[in-house]
Amino acid sequence: MAAGAIPERVSIGVVGLGHWGPNLARNFAALQDVDVTWLCDGNSDALERQRPGHPSAKLTASIDDLLDDDQLDAVVVAAPVPAHAELATRVLAANKHVFVEKPLGATLAEAEQLVTAAQSGDRIVMVGHLLEYHPAVERLKAMIDAGELGEIRYVYSTRLNLGKLRTDENALWSLGPHDVSVALALIGEEPIEVSAHGEAYMNAGVEDVVFGYMRFPSGIASHLHLSWLDPHKERRITVVGSEKMATFDDMRIEGKLTVYDKGFDQNFESYGEYLARSGDITQPHISNEEPLRIECRHFVECIRSGETPRTDALSGLRTVRVLESLQNSLDAAASRGASATEGVTSG
Repeated sequence: MAAGAIPERVSIGVVGLGHWGPNLARNFAALQDVDVTWLCDGNSDALERQRPGHPSAKLTASIDDLLDDDQLDAVVVAAPVPAHAELATRVLAANKHVFVEKPLGATLAEAEQLVTAAQSGDRIVMVGHLLEYHPAVERLKAMIDAGELGEIRYVYSTRLNLGKLRTDENALWSLGPHDVSVALALIGEEPIEVSAHGEAYMNAGVEDVVFGYMRFPSGIASHLHLSWLDPHKERRITVVGSEKMATFDDMRIEGKLTVYDKGFDQNFESYGEYLARSGDITQPHISNEEPLRIECRHFVECIRSGETPRTDALSGLRTVRVLESLQNSLDAAASRGASATEGVTSG
């Protein structure tokens, strides 16, 4: 497809059919005027499992087949994280639009290289920060921007489960991109201070529980609790403002966003004292459209219009920059802990 041309139908190929790739393929295929024409994975069984749902798609084990197809408009990269930046850069070099699953890269250097490649061309680059497209998060962001919660004091999130133990990435990189990207979007700043602590209980060197802290230029603080070693399954983000507080609970079937008219009001009858206020609890109506469908549609709309995606390459870069800073703090904390243990042992 020539640069700048707007296709009548957008042709998309999906690379990586493990956990998330099939969901992306399903949602893109359900969009109007979109064709999923290629499915790519090195695992032949994974390819065959997708054949019934995409009977007209061509199956291949090589991304080269997609890059060589002049009729293919865009490629979705849902391969393992270490391959994200490399594959996305190759897609851009082939003059195709690219959707990259989060995170943008496994390191800050990889993400920076991809951003450079994105800025040197006119192709759309979008990162799959799914929660930023969740209707409840969109509503929460609108409330914050409109000042409905007052001055934001702090944000905290919990992403917990007794989940799949990983050996290729820790809880920070597996779970953290969701909450870091949302925190950056809601607050609208990058942190000036970060710290993290974690423990590797199940696999040496791979933290299965991580606690992270971020402080922003405005004074807003944010805390992360990430774990796949927990009795509870939680997907929750709370924003505390000076006027109201709000919680996004993605585990709820209904009422995913709850707003609390709670806070402290100054008691002018007694100088310097504050009285706790507890007013109404409301749950705004939230669309139940699948966030992934919204995200996929936004990518296609950006291809057609040339609009910069809400979660573009620079957005992905900011998230990776914070993740790497948290990882550096995590490593430093682990090193201090090891040194302290050695000291106790030697003593």
